This record gives sequence, C-alpha cells and structure tokens, in this order.
Amino acid sequence: MPDPAVLMSAFVTLLVTIGPLETAPVFGALTRGLDRKERLRVARRAVTIAGAVLLGFALFGERLLSVMHVSLPALRTAGGVLLFLEAIHLMLQSPGLQTIDSREQNEARAARDISVFPLAFPLIAGPGSLVAVLLLMSRADGSAAFAAAILLVLLVCLAITFLAFALTERLHSLLGVTGADVAGRVSGLLLSAMAMQYIFDGIAQSFAH
Repeated sequence: MPDPAVLMSAFVTLLVTIGPLETAPVFGALTRGLDRKERLRVARRAVTIAGAVLLGFALFGERLLSVMHVSLPALRTAGGVLLFLEAIHLMLQSPGLQTIDSREQNEARAARDISVFPLAFPLIAGPGSLVAVLLLMSRADGSAAFAAAILLVLLVCLAITFLAFALTERLHSLLGVTGADVAGRVSGLLLSAMAMQYIFDGIAQSFAH
C-alpha cells in the first residue's frame, strides 16, 4: 500500500495542475447563455474526455512521447500556445452575442464543441496535468498498487472538477449579465497569464535540457 503522505502529495499535485477552482470561472464564461441541462452535459462530456486523455497518458504517455521524439518541454509550450489563443477569444468576444435568439445560438455552437477544446484540452487535461500524471506514474517503478492508487487519485480530482463546473450556475446567477461579462474578461486575462507561464516554463526547460 502506498504511503498516505505520497498519495496526499499526488492529490495536491493533480488538483493544482487540473485546477478546478481556476477553470470553473472560465467554464462559466464559455457556457454563458446555456441552460442548466446543456451546461451539465458540456461539463460531463468535457470531464469524461479529459479523464480519458489523462488516463491514456498516464498509462501510455511516456512510451508515446518517446516514439514521437517529443519532449515534455515541447508539450508544455504547445499547450500554452493553444491556451493563449483561447484566452484571446474569451477576452475579445462581443457581449452583443447574447442578444441573438436560442436557435441562432445553437447554430453558432454547432460548428464548435467547446467540451473538447478548450475545456477537455487544454484546460482540464492541460500540459501541467499531463506532465504531472506522467511524472507521478513514473514513480510507480512497476508497482501495480502504486499505479492504481495514482489513477484513483486522478479520478477523485476529476470528480471535484465536475462538481466545480456544476456549481458555476449559482455564481453566474449572483453576478448577473454585467458581472458575468466582467468575469469573462478577467477569466480570459487569467487564462492568458496561465498560458504564458506554460510557454515560459516550456522554453526554460528546453534550454535547461
């Protein structure tokens, strides 16, 4: 049985890198205008897809990167660029979009499923969480019990993320339209800062190697 202190460290590491509290406001801004049922569907789909990506990366990530000759710094930098592009969209989106009717909103969303990008990747299964789960699994050293414990911790963190997404509606109702718009701009700014940090870290690690 793995040391409880090690498992707690793994839990904190994954919780911080997945960042449910940081990504929940972004989720709220991106799903603004959706009803509760649709918002929960998007949250469930995003967390499920991100979970599949993280689990797959935990089990086969190191082998995949080795075959593709891709370094961890390159992965972090690429994820940061994708995240920064989404942050720009979030900060510059027109508040007037909310004046169109539901049919037009559905048509506008049909061509772009946000549950895959940017929610599942790179917000939930971002470069930080992918690298974290990869490094944590590398510490198993062939121990099936340790690997299973890390995967269980990952599932707990994903459940917390879904709960955080599900509760964003209450916060949105408190903020109102203007408050939600301001929160969206601020979330975009914070998201861009997170993205730049990923890029800086990736470049710094690349030079270090």
